[in-house]
Amino acid sequence: MPSVRKPAAAAKRSKTRPPELFRKLIAVAMDLEQRTMRLYCHYESVFPEFDEVRAFWFDMAEHESRHYGALAMVAGLLESAPERTLPAAPTLTRAHVEHIRTLLDQAEAEAKRGITLTRAFETALAIESSEIEDLVLDLLTALKGERERERAVKILIHDLGDLSYMIEKYSPNRALLAKGDKLIEQQVHRLRNPPVRRLASVPKRVGRRR
Repeated sequence: MPSVRKPAAAAKRSKTRPPELFRKLIAVAMDLEQRTMRLYCHYESVFPEFDEVRAFWFDMAEHESRHYGALAMVAGLLESAPERTLPAAPTLTRAHVEHIRTLLDQAEAEAKRGITLTRAFETALAIESSEIEDLVLDLLTALKGERERERAVKILIHDLGDLSYMIEKYSPNRALLAKGDKLIEQQVHRLRNPPVRRLASVPKRVGRRR
């Protein structure tokens, strides 16, 4: 049977989600971001040996709070204009949400029992590479354009650079360090190759704080 081409209007609609579904998606994302922020706050309190490590977890928690605020702003915009639609985040599916929830459930349980610093770094790396970051980037792009997306990706690269530096300095796990560095490379590639139009390039080498 020959394929039937969708009309342009239908194709456009397929790239968005109904406002009510979108509001539910944002509510779920806000909950995940809030839980991540609280987890990092907990890490900040249980590793008091090094001021540098505590400052790192504080910064990570602060950045998650900004994500939560950005999502709250989107929720407010949708509440003010109930029929408004925004481009969907195709990378975030029910399976992705359940994966992140499971990850946070495990992390919270481990934190209560007691957790090593290396394990905390490993958990943070898994969270920062999860699809919830893609959702925040998609929403920021929809609201404020590619320039805001570029800024958000640079912040993510900075966070990953700090995380990689912490792993290198305070953890003997070289495989985890290699995983962190690879993730940085992926995000730098993402910054240089936006989905719509090219953004300004960034230096080829991402330096770590010393």
